Amino acid sequence: MDNAPLLSARFNLCAGKLISLLFLFSASVSYHPFHFRKSPITPPPTTIKIHFSIRKGNTKMPPLEDETFPSTPGKFKIERSHTMNRQLYRCFASTSTMFLWALFLIALTASYLSFQGFVDSGSRYLSASWGGIQWEKQVRTSAQIHRQGGMSVLVTGAAGFVGSHVSLALKRRGDGVVGLDNFNDYYDPSLKKARKSLLNTHEVFIVEGDVNDAKLLAKLFDVVAFTHVMHLAAQAGVRYAMENPQSYVHSNIAGLVTLLETCKSANPQPAIVWASSSSVYGLNEKVPFSESDRTDQPASLYAATKKAGEEITHTYNHIYGLSITGLRFFTVYGPWGRPDMAYFSFTRNILQGKPITVYRGKNRVDLARDFTYIDDIVKGCVGSLDTAAKSTGSGGKKRGPAPYRIFNLGNTSPVTVPTLVSILERHLKVKAKRNIVDMPGNGDVPFTHANISSARAELGYKPTTDLQTGLKKFVKWYLSYYGYNHGKPVN
Repeated sequence: MDNAPLLSARFNLCAGKLISLLFLFSASVSYHPFHFRKSPITPPPTTIKIHFSIRKGNTKMPPLEDETFPSTPGKFKIERSHTMNRQLYRCFASTSTMFLWALFLIALTASYLSFQGFVDSGSRYLSASWGGIQWEKQVRTSAQIHRQGGMSVLVTGAAGFVGSHVSLALKRRGDGVVGLDNFNDYYDPSLKKARKSLLNTHEVFIVEGDVNDAKLLAKLFDVVAFTHVMHLAAQAGVRYAMENPQSYVHSNIAGLVTLLETCKSANPQPAIVWASSSSVYGLNEKVPFSESDRTDQPASLYAATKKAGEEITHTYNHIYGLSITGLRFFTVYGPWGRPDMAYFSFTRNILQGKPITVYRGKNRVDLARDFTYIDDIVKGCVGSLDTAAKSTGSGGKKRGPAPYRIFNLGNTSPVTVPTLVSILERHLKVKAKRNIVDMPGNGDVPFTHANISSARAELGYKPTTDLQTGLKKFVKWYLSYYGYNHGKPVN
């Protein structure tokens, strides 16, 4: 484990203590009474004469000259000794003070340098300790636009599945991209780090931080005047919400509000595109799902937070003039996907010879999903950015009405889960051990089906990858990434 952040913190702490001690000790020397004040000139010792009266009868004898003290030579020696001691002490005190102040400046400089660049540029902790000249340079470089009419985009959740693909697509066509991700451990963080490494090779800088960090967001907007924000950071997963509800409120609601607060105060305000979810349709039985359908019956906390996000973004659009587009994704899959998704975990378990759990709905009806390949989702995201109108406010004040849009991004061709498993079996050349069970009441819905007519008309969105083709590409990536050869991991 890399201990660079811990070492840096300890170094700064020690430097701080050293500075304090040196300052106090230096001050004590500087204000010592023998050093700060001029010592009064010591007057010469008073010559004292002691008269011995020696009576010889009634006659007094005069005092003896040898009994008068101190003598003149002794007086001179004492004066010279005092003067030399004072001069030596003053010289020593002055030199000590200069030496201590020199140490103070050295410690102060070392502390500052350790804050700016203690961790080398190749370390993953560089982006974790945001701020500083080098950090700002990396942010500006990553945000540079390399095409005419391009945009500078802040992508939150940039190390995630969709975020990494969108960031790469934008960068490849010449847009400026700066990523933000907290690299949480909802699933294997090493996969997120691998995505980050891939983006680094394409000169996309990812800041390691939380979307709830208002100071970090303000700093990013201070360094770069982003024209657009692609907000993909969120806590995903339907079943996970039953055990960790607070994480959904923290990321999907509080994080969204923190970002919107930053965007509303920016000058100029960016246009915002963010990821909602098809889960907002909840218990709606009308198919296919259209943007105008009811979304007031969420079946999970995850769905409820996404629905809340739609209401919150509408409010900020109305009050502050932010241009906002919400995208309702339908079951995204593909290379570099999320390990918690069914197609991903099915692949892993099939290759390892473990049984897979396949849920079925009421009356033994197979569950069905509108599986949408990642490349098609990316096209919809980029199209939303390209067609987003400018925000009309500035500095937190609305100057005029701004557009508020919501689109479905799906494939429009639902496929049952058993069919998905059969396709995986063909591509993996391994038979799955299926365990068929009834769907638990944990927030999942029996089917999803997108109506994409609005996205097709306004974004030019047109999905082109069917499940057979998409899973083939995913399996190829999976076997390569995890090192499998004929169903066995390569050591």
